[in-house]
Amino acid sequence: MNGCAYIFLDEAGNLDFSASGTRWFVLTSVSMRRPFTATGALDAYKHDCLEYGLNTEYFHCADDNKHVRGQVFDIITQNMGDFRIDSLVVEKPKTGPAMQADTRFYPEMLGYLLKYVVPKEIAAGATEVIVITDLIPVNKKRRAVEKGVQKALAEMLPEGMHYRILHHSSRSHFGLQVADYCCWAVYRKWQSGETAYHDRIAGGMRSEFEIFRTGKKAYY
Repeated sequence: MNGCAYIFLDEAGNLDFSASGTRWFVLTSVSMRRPFTATGALDAYKHDCLEYGLNTEYFHCADDNKHVRGQVFDIITQNMGDFRIDSLVVEKPKTGPAMQADTRFYPEMLGYLLKYVVPKEIAAGATEVIVITDLIPVNKKRRAVEKGVQKALAEMLPEGMHYRILHHSSRSHFGLQVADYCCWAVYRKWQSGETAYHDRIAGGMRSEFEIFRTGKKAYY
């Protein structure tokens, strides 16, 4: 097995903590090792879409039509054995005022997620970790994300272990597009109670943790 673990991150919900904001905020990671077996099928299907007449530059779950969405979920399901999906779920009304600033909320939530995911990758033989997020347009938020990832990795990785934090356009990597699809499915379950797509990725879910829930943690 390749010793480099790739962790692709995506988010759903907004950071508006007022009554008009989303109730839930979800962070999802998809961890993969090379070779990325789903990549070939996703690339082939992207070109099927082009030949059908769709202007498909990349897959984005919220914007893709129902047929495309179903086909992409089919590909994800068929390759479920080659990656792990982990989600951290935040019920925003339970977030204290001091925690609501981007510079604190985002890094700490990312830290909680990565503190669970990274040790699993190390235990599975990872000798290097590459964390990739979608492009973050706001510099303040980008710094917050980087701070959260760096802190979590510094605490979790053995001394001398290599890691990198990269921000790439989701257009550039099918791993980010898979993370987008999985995060969307988890978010729909919590925000609107729609579970059909979540059920399709359940075989690849390794954890789904509602961070402010009292009682037993919701790990699979």
